[in-house]
Amino acid sequence: MDKANLLDTITTVITIFISLFLSLFLVTVKTEHKLSNRIFAFFLVLTAIDIFGNLGYLFEIPLNVRVFMSSFFFLQLPTFYLYVLSVSYSDFKLKPRHLIHIIPFLIANLVLLPRFYTVSLASKISFLKKGSSMLEIQLNHIFIHIQIVLYIIAAFMILRKAKRIYLENYAGASIESLNWLFQFTLALSFFYFIALLKNIFKFTEYPNISEWLKIGLFLFELIIIFWYLYKALNNPNLFRIIDSKLTLIENIVFEEENSEQSAVNEKEFDGELLKLKKYMIEERPFLNPSLTIQDISNEIEIPVRDLSVLINHKLEQHFYDFVNTYRIENAMDILKDATKSKVTILEILYEVGFNSKSSFNTAFKKQTGKTPTSYRKDL
Repeated sequence: MDKANLLDTITTVITIFISLFLSLFLVTVKTEHKLSNRIFAFFLVLTAIDIFGNLGYLFEIPLNVRVFMSSFFFLQLPTFYLYVLSVSYSDFKLKPRHLIHIIPFLIANLVLLPRFYTVSLASKISFLKKGSSMLEIQLNHIFIHIQIVLYIIAAFMILRKAKRIYLENYAGASIESLNWLFQFTLALSFFYFIALLKNIFKFTEYPNISEWLKIGLFLFELIIIFWYLYKALNNPNLFRIIDSKLTLIENIVFEEENSEQSAVNEKEFDGELLKLKKYMIEERPFLNPSLTIQDISNEIEIPVRDLSVLINHKLEQHFYDFVNTYRIENAMDILKDATKSKVTILEILYEVGFNSKSSFNTAFKKQTGKTPTSYRKDL
């Protein structure tokens, strides 16, 4: 066994072990969010099965089984897409309509029935030797790459919409969770792009490049899995806050502009705005780190729909930024208070309604142009 094959074997075994270990952890850990954990655990198991096929030279795996295992790749992206949905929306549930995502997997295996699965061993070997020129293999490769592009785009679209809905309706720290999930999806996109290059080199005059890229993919996959494990263990309540029934403000405004009912007139707008600002100043609801637009709607008795239009459209400010404006102003008052000079930045951010240092620093710098520390020094 040469060095490349030895390194390939070691990274493959480690990746399989870590994937299965993490999947076991996800399905056994006590949490309120079992569905998303189980979906990601299934994704990891599919990954382990797909990778195990690369150890065919160490184990006597029947050709039918080996090829069938490799087709599990067609289930990986759909599973990840469902995982993104499950962690983005608190009310997500698996439904019969989601079975549509297994169609590519079924088609990939059905096209192999006539000339591979149902023929003799000699015919199977001959089929695989001519793999690059066989129509079924070519179609499956094209199908895989199309699927990768479509599901990655779909995942990013879900995240983009979820982030916009969050900014328009919530004022907690989960925006960081959505940003992290975006980064995780971006890392997977890069992973599948390298996989695409590997497949391209596999059928060129440079198959060795494909082998080294495969080893690199296993190492990169290990890094992604460890990264996910680190985030999951340190942030057990990541995500799962957005209600999928919420509508983007641009859609609400579009509906109102095309309906017979006119939008809120200026007098009503001014009255509701004064009522909102008075409530924010006197009751200080922004001190609640989990504040939502529904909470304020209930207190000042303005329908969520109208309140959302008022803040997100009329004031041209996301609810997230609107609430943080009051939090930062409160923080600035504390920083200016000489009697509170010994209060730490961390204590201040919790006191004014933030529950994340990074989100506090980002919001503070956005509003003042300075970090909290530099702002205090310049006073």
